[in-house]
Amino acid sequence: MTKDAKDLLERVREELTGEGGTNRLVPLIARGEAPPGTLAALAAEEHRIVRSDWRAFLTLAAQSPEPAQREFFAAVAGGEGLALAKLADFAAACGLSPDDVTAYRPLPGCQAYPSYVARLALDGNPHDALLAILANFAEWGGYCATIAAALREHYGFDDAGCAFFDFFAEPAPELDALGLRALDQVLATGWNPSTAIPSAHLLHAYELMFWNTLTDLP
Repeated sequence: MTKDAKDLLERVREELTGEGGTNRLVPLIARGEAPPGTLAALAAEEHRIVRSDWRAFLTLAAQSPEPAQREFFAAVAGGEGLALAKLADFAAACGLSPDDVTAYRPLPGCQAYPSYVARLALDGNPHDALLAILANFAEWGGYCATIAAALREHYGFDDAGCAFFDFFAEPAPELDALGLRALDQVLATGWNPSTAIPSAHLLHAYELMFWNTLTDLP
């Protein structure tokens, strides 16, 4: 049965890759061409995203009827909590004080992503949310690995300043296995994964919107 879950996840990820759309910001950061102000905006936007996603994942854990599904969402929520402290160091490396982060005015194109994650939680369908979130995880980890390397090479950030991106870039085979086990248990209930495909595509589109909104900052 786990093979069914793995095949499903790979198929949806291939669909997302094939639908087009380009993250224009990460290549700029990789080349050291993104301005410092854009990095500061990234830190402030992520501060709001992480706090929102933390609450959404806890809500999804509470809604989840399958044991592995509850465990997966709880684990992801715990990761968001750990990442929040590391994010403060990234903001400081960008020259932002806590007051600066609080006063920052978030951009609609950046906050569409966490708003949709919150909607998935509020819709009360953790099965669809599980597939949509799992399908989009891999790209996020790759982006973070690229950014962490570029911050050191081109921007002179120390380990503390890069720790937020290091955290998400680090391979997490146990979490990946738990996600597949959760998807396996959900499939065993007779759930139809086709209902989750639109959510996966929307979440992917909103993530690209996040990065490209920052790219277009004046």
